[in-house]
Amino acid sequence: MNEDIVNFLLLQSHLTATLLTSILAAVLGSLQIGYHTGNVNAPAKIIEEFFNHTWRSRHNQSMPDHSLTLLWSLSVSIKDFGALLGSLGVKFLADSYGRRNSILIVNALSVAGACIMFSSKVSESFEVLILGRLVFGLFCGLVMSLNPLYIQEVSPTSLRGAFATLNQVSFASGILVGMVVGLDTMLGTEHSWALMLSLSVIPALTQYVVLPFCPESPRYLLINRGEESQAEVALQRLRSRADKVFSELEEMKEEAAHTQSGVTVHDFFKKRSYRQPIIIVLVVNLGSQLSGFNAIINYSTRMFQAKFDEAKYLTLGVGAVNVTFTLVAFFLMERAGRRRLLLIGFISIAVCNLVMTVVDSVLHLAPELRSLQVLLVFCLISAYELGPGPISWFIAAELFDQPGRPIAMAFTSMLNWGGKFVLALVFPPLLKICGAYIYLLFMVVALIAFTFTWIRLPETKGRTFDDIAEEFRGADSIPLHNSTGFNTFT
Repeated sequence: MNEDIVNFLLLQSHLTATLLTSILAAVLGSLQIGYHTGNVNAPAKIIEEFFNHTWRSRHNQSMPDHSLTLLWSLSVSIKDFGALLGSLGVKFLADSYGRRNSILIVNALSVAGACIMFSSKVSESFEVLILGRLVFGLFCGLVMSLNPLYIQEVSPTSLRGAFATLNQVSFASGILVGMVVGLDTMLGTEHSWALMLSLSVIPALTQYVVLPFCPESPRYLLINRGEESQAEVALQRLRSRADKVFSELEEMKEEAAHTQSGVTVHDFFKKRSYRQPIIIVLVVNLGSQLSGFNAIINYSTRMFQAKFDEAKYLTLGVGAVNVTFTLVAFFLMERAGRRRLLLIGFISIAVCNLVMTVVDSVLHLAPELRSLQVLLVFCLISAYELGPGPISWFIAAELFDQPGRPIAMAFTSMLNWGGKFVLALVFPPLLKICGAYIYLLFMVVALIAFTFTWIRLPETKGRTFDDIAEEFRGADSIPLHNSTGFNTFT
């Protein structure tokens, strides 16, 4: 598999070690986020018992079941709420300190959050654990916007989408690692769970060692800072050929000539050429987050426990399928294009949710269908990671020009983490109320996203940032075919 990846990349472009190092160093942030998404799944009962023990030591009685359920939902979702808050700082950091330096700055929140979570057991306080996840959540909201921003601005146009997908590959890999480490045969035990929560400091410290030696975004240096010589030096490190450096510099200068010096949040939402991209980002991101994937990732062990003795190992299968199909998306991103992968993903998610509703409704009559339910979960995850998962995180960076890009990525982060937060908080009680019919709600969301993507989203594969931005300037609607000959669905 590793040889296939290298051969694919070499065929696509003349790469440098600096470019690959820069991207791999950046995605260490999403690896940490994935780890803390997956590691609370299998040991949930053990950590809940810690909550109960803490409560008993204070009040001489066990915590009521409904209070424990609510507190656990809060513990899972507080990370996403913190990420929602963290998203608000993306524009300030990205424009003030640069893309690379901002990633390094916010990495401190990850280290702090892991240390606070580790101390929760020693302090015998579940509030400390929740605080640690909140602090780590601030890091999540910032870095999941800063990473695609940096990766897309240092990558060549022909590989921009594929490299941005590596952020999701790293995220999915972190989820799988977290699931494995969280098993009771590893560190998901009564004695070791606090240590398990602190292990994300390893990739965090690795990033501090590697990323400072990587160049800043040339696009930021030239367009935002006006430092052409520094931008050229950065490009020379990132590209292997002088003609590529020259052509990219010229393209950046042309984009700079078409854009205003700065965009405020008020300007962002009032500017006419941004209206259609904003709506596209809104629908694609909410469609991705509210179509069921996050509920399965957060609560898959509990979903399987009622039907299988070894539910935790089926959850590992969820993580493995997750990683596999992010890699499939990596290879297909520059071949099939963003639009096609989104459409296939959304319609497949809708079908999976519909069939899941039927199967879950009749499961008590035909218990042998439980294997089919597991297969449907795997299919839904595959569909999500094939398109909506990775693309929702970086599509905004392609649809907006340089001044609007940081705000667009902050908006993306708010939508993604806001959707995750709401779903993590309401899924357990909704599942009790609606039962199997909750999947019909996910199906409706996926169908809305599919329909809007079909009608409105243009293809961005292989096009420069300026070419894409030109399509929206002064436009009342989005043509499905553009002047450069890129069909949106072929």
